[in-house]
Amino acid sequence: MADAEGHGLAERLNEEPAIFRGCSSSELVAILLAAIAFWLPVGILVGLAVGFPLMGVGGAAVFILATIFVSATVFQRVKRGRPTGYYQQLVLLTLHRAGLRRAPVILRSGFWDVGRRL
Repeated sequence: MADAEGHGLAERLNEEPAIFRGCSSSELVAILLAAIAFWLPVGILVGLAVGFPLMGVGGAAVFILATIFVSATVFQRVKRGRPTGYYQQLVLLTLHRAGLRRAPVILRSGFWDVGRRL
């Protein structure tokens, strides 16, 4: 009976399974940390300006949830029909073109020569 319960479950996975809107748990954690790093200080500053800092923290929590939802939807559209790791390479190439980071791939298009002539 124990074999029948586990039938159909994958023993090994090649990639992380999608948890929410096509995002894996590690992608969701990265989105969450980025949202917290941005919205929590903004919310506290707005709350201090209004005179209610805890109200700013509550507003930040709402904006953090909204950011997670919108970002996961954007990732879902970017990843649709693409191979695993597509958007990571897209971000890396964008940073390379902006001059912020070197890409570990050759980005030259044109005629290649071995350097020998007859």
